[in-house]
Amino acid sequence: MQEKKAALLSRFGERVFAGRWIAGPYISDAIAVASRFNGNGVGAIINYLGEALSERKDISDTMSTYSSLIGSISAGHADAHISVKPTQIGLGISYPYAKKNYLKLVKAAKSKGLFIWLDMEESDKVDDTIRLYRSASKSGNAGICIQSYLRRSERDVARIALEGGVIRLVKGAYTEPEEVAYATRKEVTQNYYRLMQLLFKNSHKFMIATHDMAIIKKAIALNRKYKREMELAMLNGIRNLDAVSLAREGHSVRVYIPFGPSWFKYSTRRLREAGHASLIARSLFSRQRI
Repeated sequence: MQEKKAALLSRFGERVFAGRWIAGPYISDAIAVASRFNGNGVGAIINYLGEALSERKDISDTMSTYSSLIGSISAGHADAHISVKPTQIGLGISYPYAKKNYLKLVKAAKSKGLFIWLDMEESDKVDDTIRLYRSASKSGNAGICIQSYLRRSERDVARIALEGGVIRLVKGAYTEPEEVAYATRKEVTQNYYRLMQLLFKNSHKFMIATHDMAIIKKAIALNRKYKREMELAMLNGIRNLDAVSLAREGHSVRVYIPFGPSWFKYSTRRLREAGHASLIARSLFSRQRI
């Protein structure tokens, strides 16, 4: 009976959560969603779900999936960037192993004219993630995610910007102790504004990734002054119609599209994201399909 209940809950979760935010289990699902956004003037960022991998076979399979994804995108099937997590390409085993795999993906993406993002995970992985990014930051086709809820992010943004790196600025969605991360929505948002100002003053190219329309309006206003190469980004399934509207107004917009069978951790983390529970809950009951 307990197993039956668990199976029913799993299927319910797949329909309600995964079906809203995640394209599906296969590359073809992600490409289909990306193409639908592309048809409405919105670009994509595609991520293969998975994290904290500790077995080399699983990491090898993930690398193969990303290689196939690069091939599918480069074949002209979608306007899409790629985004990878450090712990799905080997950081949980060793830094050198992750670096080898990361540089392999960066090189493969560059050979096809594609941009690749390095996602940020928990705070204890920030230093190694930045080290990974710095190993490829001069390639011209790589960017890194920085989270405004971490107290350290101001110095990280300043350093990466000084080196000419490309940053995707997000609020963050992991559970961290208060000495490491800001605890309230107000603090996280205030720091986001500070970091965004740093980017406009010190970076030529970056991405403002948020569903906070007040931040988006401020970013658009700042870009009229600074005239940077700025893109806006949102998660699939949260404000899809707003993403399309912003694109139709002439702004460069991308939607982050995850795919793969490992949907559960991603979905539950989105629900925990600081200050976004009500927004995410509303997205479940509003029309998002474009």
